Amino acid sequence: MREAFRQKIIEVCNRKIEQKGANVGLSFYAFFANKNDDPELLMEAAEWWIKTHQLDHFEKAAKIKRMVEAND
Repeated sequence: MREAFRQKIIEVCNRKIEQKGANVGLSFYAFFANKNDDPELLMEAAEWWIKTHQLDHFEKAAKIKRMVEAND
């Protein structure tokens, strides 16, 4: 996973946790704008989320943050 994207995931997770609490859930779409302006990155995120880790559509932000910080 690209380092810049890894940092974005951590930032989004932190913001969501701060806004909505420790149990907030999100999907990998939370890291993208409402338009598909970087299909390659979207596919990279989808593969990491769905294929590599077989995560559910919605997962706890804290869980995703821990996974990304562990440099999975």
